[in-house]
Amino acid sequence: MAPDPRDLPVVVDAMGGDHGPAEIIQGAVLARRAHGVEVILAGRRDVLDSELARLGARGEAEVAHAGDVVPMTERGAGALARTGSSLAVAFDLLGRGVGGAFVSAGSTGAVVANAVRHLGLAAPVSRPGLAVALPTTGGGATVLIDAGATMDPTPEMIVQFALLGACYAELVLGVAEPSVGLLSIGSEPGKGNRLTRRAEELLRRAPLRFHGVVEGHDVLSGTVDVIVTDGFTGNVVLKNVEGSVRAALTLAARRGAAEPERLREVARLYDPETHGGAALLGLTGTVVVAHGSSRAATIARACVVARDLARGGVAARVRDRLAVRPAP
Repeated sequence: MAPDPRDLPVVVDAMGGDHGPAEIIQGAVLARRAHGVEVILAGRRDVLDSELARLGARGEAEVAHAGDVVPMTERGAGALARTGSSLAVAFDLLGRGVGGAFVSAGSTGAVVANAVRHLGLAAPVSRPGLAVALPTTGGGATVLIDAGATMDPTPEMIVQFALLGACYAELVLGVAEPSVGLLSIGSEPGKGNRLTRRAEELLRRAPLRFHGVVEGHDVLSGTVDVIVTDGFTGNVVLKNVEGSVRAALTLAARRGAAEPERLREVARLYDPETHGGAALLGLTGTVVVAHGSSRAATIARACVVARDLARGGVAARVRDRLAVRPAP
């Protein structure tokens, strides 16, 4: 009998990210010490052993040797060609059932390519989508998908992302019959470019509660439970939200508009350290992609998120939901 992924360690790409491997390893150790997350670190053994020793953490994480590293600028076929990379070794462990979930702050394109190759897609998904839950002004959260996995999707893929996002809102956020909005440049039907207009036509026939098209100012308003868009636009939106929140709070602090601690509380809601990373949905396994600029605290949170998604069997439950809610 194959091991239950809910009981297996989180496999971490220790070499990915702008600040790896030091920050990545420190984050993985923090996840274990503070949250009880068992981890396997994939990367150059000499580097990982040295860093674990420096942290006084020998024996606290298993090490899987990988002699190669996928550069942050690499993606797609180039990343797949590096069969001895930390990414490839980590996904091989996940695919063979040695690990139960995966975390990386490396190149998103490289992560997506390796995830599809080693784990496979859940039918009928043709491309995975990155989902991140953004806090809204009403106190809830809106799922943004795709946040950067697929830059040039087809309209049919947009519908698949919408279904994935709705499943995520149901299973992770506990929203019954989540509403879905398609991001565009206006709220009137038929707004947007050719991709958006065709996706809107398909979404109106899809087996979900489609609200219609929404605008950029609806992202944090709670107008809908899920906002669907292409990966290029979604990634711009996500980083714009993070940057805009920081800028607004900085200006408020300079003007003395609120107590500093209250401002920090708001800032933490939109800090990657809080949400850890985005879930890559539509696969047969659990994958969490963290910011390339992630520091140790963010990696630790990403490991917790990955462990919790695996424990909840979210990947399998999303697959089962899609099987009974096929897109048109």
